[in-house]
Amino acid sequence: MTNNNETMADALELLLLNQQAIVAGLEEVALWIEARGSVDTHDNIVTALGTLDLNADAITTTIEKLRQNHQ
Repeated sequence: MTNNNETMADALELLLLNQQAIVAGLEEVALWIEARGSVDTHDNIVTALGTLDLNADAITTTIEKLRQNHQ
């Protein structure tokens, strides 16, 4: 892996970990909101979480491609 690819893969991996932490927190908040009767707000958060999951998959694929270039 070139130094640039390695640096980019490392940075993307850190961003992905941050994104996963944010998702976990939002899931907790969404459940708390739903338990208090605000179903619409819960549904909006769940929709946003779906987008984060989709983007996480794309980021993971990009990290894998960058790391494969090293082999």
